[in-house]
Amino acid sequence: MKDPEKLALRGEAYADLLFSMPSTVVQTEYEVLHLMRQCAARFGFSHFMIARMPFGEQQRFSERLMLSSWPADLVRQYDASGLFHSSALVERLRQTKLPVFADATLLLGDNVAMAQPGMSQIFAVTLHTTYGEPFIATFFGTRGEPDRAETAELCFVLLQLFETLERTFEAGISMRDRLSAREIECLRWAAAGKSSDEIATILGISVYTVSSYFKTAAKKLDSVNRMQAIARAMRLKLI
Repeated sequence: MKDPEKLALRGEAYADLLFSMPSTVVQTEYEVLHLMRQCAARFGFSHFMIARMPFGEQQRFSERLMLSSWPADLVRQYDASGLFHSSALVERLRQTKLPVFADATLLLGDNVAMAQPGMSQIFAVTLHTTYGEPFIATFFGTRGEPDRAETAELCFVLLQLFETLERTFEAGISMRDRLSAREIECLRWAAAGKSSDEIATILGISVYTVSSYFKTAAKKLDSVNRMQAIARAMRLKLI
């Protein structure tokens, strides 16, 4: 039988987390990312990931990824593996509305999972936007399977987190009006792999001006650097 005091403390921790999420102060992906880190820690997980459900074989993982605490090397490795759309976990989630707790190899594959010893188990659930678009939310760690009560609590927290994240999607609708044509051009060329020098030549402007456009675009997109700004612009379908 579980310790009533531990259950009470756990309930208070969840209540604090749930209370903080509906606040109108939470308006950016960075703030949702912070809440996801709190949620993962409270439930005993080490990493998390939210991505659009894949459809078709041509959609890369990096193009579907919305929010993640994965190391950058893992994102690149998994993206290159091309396993996302064909993973056993994705197929299982397509066939159920219930959460899934399983070995992480179901999503990552044997080789990728072996390189991530702290991510051996996965808790995953499908969430839908207001308009019905499916997303996969996952937590990774080494803990055991949550019991029914904890699973219900975790799913409810994820629903609130996802609703908060969806509000940041809506903010992207007006983002195109805020970004100048030049800022969008610079982001688009950078996403295509062009350097600042090459973008300057293509657009007929100085490298200093290109850097200035990246700086202002990153600020408008609430990003800390160029790569994050490009990723956010792609997720918001601005480029």
